[in-house]
Amino acid sequence: MSQRSRQVEHDAAAWLARRDGGDWSSADAAALDAWLSAATAHKVTFLRLEVAWRQSGRLKALGAGLAAGELPARGRWSQTRFGPHAAGVLKSAPALDATSTPAGTRTRNLPQLRGRNWLAAAALALCAVSLAGLWRSYEHVEPLSYRTPVGSLRSIGLADGSAATLSSGSSIDVALSRHERSIDLIRGEAYFDVAKDRTRPFAVQAGEHRIVAMGTRFAVRRDGDEIRVVVTEGTVRLESASADGRDQPVTLLPAGSSALVNASGVLVRAGSAADAERALDWRRGYVVFLDTPLAVAVAEFNRYNTRPLVIGDATAAQLRIGGSFRWSNAEVFANLLEQAVPVRAEREAERIVLYSR
Repeated sequence: MSQRSRQVEHDAAAWLARRDGGDWSSADAAALDAWLSAATAHKVTFLRLEVAWRQSGRLKALGAGLAAGELPARGRWSQTRFGPHAAGVLKSAPALDATSTPAGTRTRNLPQLRGRNWLAAAALALCAVSLAGLWRSYEHVEPLSYRTPVGSLRSIGLADGSAATLSSGSSIDVALSRHERSIDLIRGEAYFDVAKDRTRPFAVQAGEHRIVAMGTRFAVRRDGDEIRVVVTEGTVRLESASADGRDQPVTLLPAGSSALVNASGVLVRAGSAADAERALDWRRGYVVFLDTPLAVAVAEFNRYNTRPLVIGDATAAQLRIGGSFRWSNAEVFANLLEQAVPVRAEREAERIVLYSR
């Protein structure tokens, strides 16, 4: 690990220790948000250490002196052998400047960690990093579950160094072991940035289908029995469960390609990496339509909103639209439709009905 990476690890660990110390203010939260926003490396490292923190029972090892089997309660970090101020490592940290280098590993006004405070943060970083790798020795681990409500996205740092972004109304279970990194996509869609590890495949199970990668970036979407895979970097392997005792062919998907899997089989489309990125614009808050039937566009838009759009008649359903739209506001989308196509919108308290005109 480079010196810059070590510094980011130590800073992230210090923030975790400070946040769990029980004396956490809105100013502290704002300073942490600024540090996380300063560089992608900050956010990924913080999320990864946070997973290790949670999986280890909030670092039981730091509870030296407690009775056997007892975990330190929130706010007890200051009573550990690392000194009376361990919980206050970042107590006096000023608001952070969001200026960073392109590598995302240095920011100005980082907390100055000296003496016992530095030791506490460094120990936390060491423990967290070590515990984050314990999954490599497990034959089986209990899965961690992650969920997003409708209208929200969530970024998750996994203990192996990978990252996942959950789309609206999505759910995954994560189980990392010595043989495989397993993700079960229960519903919705997730984008994965997979850390390279040739000895432990990264496998996403979606119904009867399995998507396997070593180190790559791809998304998997599950709509009932229909599965969509989009690859933005590297190559993934799409496997399907045996049908009628016959093995199903394996499909290799390179960067830029996508696959739609349903009862009719597997449909693969080739394209560029840019095409694949556009297909996943939901990560940036947009849905993109290209000569799409309004009924299909409405169904897609409703995945992100609790106030649904409803098609009022068959003629409206067949109208075709195109463009890039923010998925966060159904009212604005309805207004744009009224301006662009022969549609009128009737706004009700719990829904918006679209009729042809």
